[in-house]
Amino acid sequence: METQQKPGTRMRAAVAYRFGGPEAVRVEQRPTPTPKADELLVRVHASTVSIADYRMRSRDLPEGLGFLVPISLGFFRPRKPVLGMDLAGVVVAVGDKVTGFAPGDEIIAMPGGMFGAHAEYARVPQSKAIARKPASLDMQESVALVFGGHTALAFLERAGVGPGDEVLVNGASGAVGTAAVQLAKQRGAWVTAVCGTRNVDLVRSLGADRVIDYTAEDFTKNGETYDAILDCVGNAPFDRVADSIKPGGALLLVVTSLRSMVRASRDSRRSGKLVTISGTPVSQDQFSELSRLADAGALRPVTDRTYDLDDVVEAHRYVDTGHKTGSVVLRIA
Repeated sequence: METQQKPGTRMRAAVAYRFGGPEAVRVEQRPTPTPKADELLVRVHASTVSIADYRMRSRDLPEGLGFLVPISLGFFRPRKPVLGMDLAGVVVAVGDKVTGFAPGDEIIAMPGGMFGAHAEYARVPQSKAIARKPASLDMQESVALVFGGHTALAFLERAGVGPGDEVLVNGASGAVGTAAVQLAKQRGAWVTAVCGTRNVDLVRSLGADRVIDYTAEDFTKNGETYDAILDCVGNAPFDRVADSIKPGGALLLVVTSLRSMVRASRDSRRSGKLVTISGTPVSQDQFSELSRLADAGALRPVTDRTYDLDDVVEAHRYVDTGHKTGSVVLRIA
């Protein structure tokens, strides 16, 4: 555990005051946040640059969702100038209403839509997903579990994935996909993973029972069916994959278009198959399972590249390529 450092009144943070490319982000001094009564103040050691950061910075939403830009991203500039939805770090202060955590605790957390983790210090409400950092991993390894693991947990729980279920993960090499493959296996499912050629060996090493290279085979054309399909790419709408889902099965749309969002309830009602764009809220205990599994060697973080805070523009530039494997980690402290 690191020696405690009292936060100063100023901190370094990566900020984006305008929409645009990677160059819209810069590192500057900002006031150190003060935690409210129900919040923790965390000295951030690491975060990731995720697809959510890309969307907030670039003003780019999936097809048909442009009308949501002012609401979710901001009218003329990013609604949250300090990006970063996940973190690993050390608690330095807690509000009067916080229980279960104290200064000095090493944690992982998912501030989510609050953002703010691309900074030396971040506020995290106790209502958010917070857990002890895996003892067996360092901060940068630990944070690579958070965004993908939290998202995968929420969707797998929504579908009730359990022993004997057959699950297909479309986009199995990304942050969510690599976590979903491993977490579905931990639940006793038989997992088919879909990814590109260069990631076949990686995904197989994560425990996938079968790996389909999408450049060589279309999983919707082979006649196989699944209890749940988790789409982390956005190219598996219900009308394309309906025949690949077993009666009573589920289509879990992690990435989707406006058309699929609008039709989700109707498709569910007409087909008797669950079509959903959201997962089940993740409890603190469920989130803590990520750390427990990591310490047991049953959940492995996958990191593509690691960048220092001063190189945050390069980190965004790489995420913009759309070809990252697992997580792109941002080293803060």
